[in-house]
Amino acid sequence: WISSLKVAISLLLLIAVASAIGTAIPQGEPRNKYLDLYQSNPWLGILNGENLLRLELDHIYTSFWFIALLLWLGIALLACTWRRQWPTLKAAIRWVDYKETNQISKLCISKIIQTNDTSKSLNKLADHLERRGWKINHRENRFAGRKGVAGRFGPPLIHFGMIFLMIGSVWGSLKGEKIEQFLTPGTSLNLINNDGVNSLSITLQSFSIDRDPLGRAEQFRSKLLIKEEGKDIKENPISVNHPMRHKGITVYQADWALDTMRIKIGESPQIQLPLSLFPELGEQIWGVVIPTQKDGSQPVLLALSSEEGPVSVFDDNGKLLTTLRPGGKESELKSIKLKVISVSTASGLLLKHDPGVPLVYLSFGIILIGGLFSVIATKQIWAIADSDTSSIYFGGLSNRDLNGLAEEIPSITSIIKTN
Repeated sequence: WISSLKVAISLLLLIAVASAIGTAIPQGEPRNKYLDLYQSNPWLGILNGENLLRLELDHIYTSFWFIALLLWLGIALLACTWRRQWPTLKAAIRWVDYKETNQISKLCISKIIQTNDTSKSLNKLADHLERRGWKINHRENRFAGRKGVAGRFGPPLIHFGMIFLMIGSVWGSLKGEKIEQFLTPGTSLNLINNDGVNSLSITLQSFSIDRDPLGRAEQFRSKLLIKEEGKDIKENPISVNHPMRHKGITVYQADWALDTMRIKIGESPQIQLPLSLFPELGEQIWGVVIPTQKDGSQPVLLALSSEEGPVSVFDDNGKLLTTLRPGGKESELKSIKLKVISVSTASGLLLKHDPGVPLVYLSFGIILIGGLFSVIATKQIWAIADSDTSSIYFGGLSNRDLNGLAEEIPSITSIIKTN
């Protein structure tokens, strides 16, 4: 029952459902986030935060039960390959010798051909098949032929490819590492090895945002400098869907943010203030609160959604006071003059080290090759010359496209009729 097709399909469905849940529920977040998000508003109205954590739905792909499903499916595929595909492959490679005419008569496709010289006709038929790419195994007064044996290698290759895919995925999930970091131009991210030595340094040289005429972001571009042991190795531009790969590490352009705002209040020197997200104001709205009086009273909120502005200024009651442009003119606000000098952006980089990737790519190649082999029909034919009845008994089998073989038989045997 382990090698049952029904069991394998059921396991695939369970894995698919689990993967869908893993897509719907954020994975790898802090424990408190799930409690806050689902405690008062259960997921699908069924699972609250505690039950969700108890079922390990916060890290499905590394959970015990998900890995157990993959292991079970792997064992099922191995059992199916060993009990079914391997014997079928061996049978296809091994020549099957039919010695009796009644054995051919029982085949799905069979034909009796009358001829004056059975021996000559049999040899002529074998030569004709060899010219058409068939492999022929000659015996006394009979022969066997086959074509497309490579098709029998397809299913075992697909099974092994799926097993390698699952091993690579589990290995990557358990041993892989992921780092998300926002960098501003000129700053670096240092990667420390197990010996505590700075083995790799990634410096953001520049970051830019491509926008359409309406000001909407279309593409994010970062220019990175890779250093090893303090020496420059290479410069590499990355953008969304165009990552950088270096010695098993993949760097993705994953996000962006507004980092700081440089302003000037009255005649004071320029000051640089960090920006924070304000999700209550909308998606991707950054801002900073500053006082307008020396005693820290009458604060205002400077909010914006783009490094190009505009900067909306709100009082402590939420009333819009004015709008400013980075690099534009100053504005008088509550008896003070305020000017926005510039807004700096940060590039959101995602670094991944997945040791299972080579095995996953290898599995894709094996599955593709197995799929190509699987579409090849394996055909087998047999012919026996019976001199007593002046007949040749001819028949064949095919694992797929049996009608195609049946349509091919007349053109094969026509060589005898012209004899």
